[in-house]
Parts: sequence; C-alpha cells; structure tokens
Amino acid sequence: MNKIITIFGSSFPKPGKDEYEFACNLGKKLGKSGFDICNGGFYGTMEASAKGAAEAGISTIGVTIDSFGLKANKFIQTEIKCKNLFERISKLIELGDGYIILKGGTGTLLEFSAVWELANKKMIKKKPLVAYKDYWNDLVKLIDQRMILEKRDKGIVFLSDNIEEIVSYLKFCLEK
Repeated sequence: MNKIITIFGSSFPKPGKDEYEFACNLGKKLGKSGFDICNGGFYGTMEASAKGAAEAGISTIGVTIDSFGLKANKFIQTEIKCKNLFERISKLIELGDGYIILKGGTGTLLEFSAVWELANKKMIKKKPLVAYKDYWNDLVKLIDQRMILEKRDKGIVFLSDNIEEIVSYLKFCLEK
C-alpha cells in the first residue's frame, strides 16, 4: 500500500487559475512518485489535486461532509462521508502519512492548526507537514518564534512552494 498524503486547501480556485493548476501538478507529481492522496473531496484545490493524482493512476480518497449537500468531485475514487467538520478533519489527519497545506481560508487554517497542534503536543506520531511558503510563511515564522519562547519544538512545518522540493522532502521523510 502506498503512503497517503493529505492535502488541505481552498474550494474556490477554478480550472485554468494558477492555484488550481499548482494543485493539479502537485497531485500528478505525488502520484508519479508513488503516493496516494487524500483531501476534502470537493472542488477547487481538492478537485485539482485529485485530478492530477488520477491522471498519474494512483488512489484518491475524498473525506466529505453530508451536511454540505455536495457530491464528491469526479476524480475521487473512494469517498468517506463524515457527519461534521471535526469528524472530517480528524479523518483527514488520521489517514495521512504526511500533509500539505495549500492556500486557503479559515477552513484551511483550522485544518493546518489542528495538524500542527497535534504534532506540537506529540498527539500524533511525527509526520511531515509542508505548507505553501509564499502564503503561510509569516504565520509559520510567528508561531515558531513563540515555540522558542515556550521551549517547544520549532521547525515542525517545512515551507516550500516548489513541487519538486515538496515531493523530495516527503519522499525523504517517509522512506526512513
């Protein structure tokens, strides 16, 4: 069984937009590198990463919420339906062997915070956590400064907005 990378991101980007195309190319590169992907199953970067992964011929898992009243995107092969947002976030974290945080709004921030806090408190085993550098850099630096003051682990989050670098980092971390 392949390692699963959970990808968090926005539901708003449309095909042809840079954010969508980045997620699609990322999904494809992850697939060609032997990773399966998991995401929220709906649209935007979730659809884009699943599309790229499907084009690479690997497994795509979508973790959706019944109450949204939406269907999973057509690139999701396995859908896992959850009752609420917190169950969904827990399932996305549980399934991932590594995580990528793309651009997004408050939902993506909530998901990012949940993964980061669980890793910080050592409530999940150490797994690679990558955040899109151009978007999340200031927040990660701010929190890392706080981690130094609190004498906690800093550097939990790897920052990059380069697909090759992201995939290489995940491969390095998960092939140990």
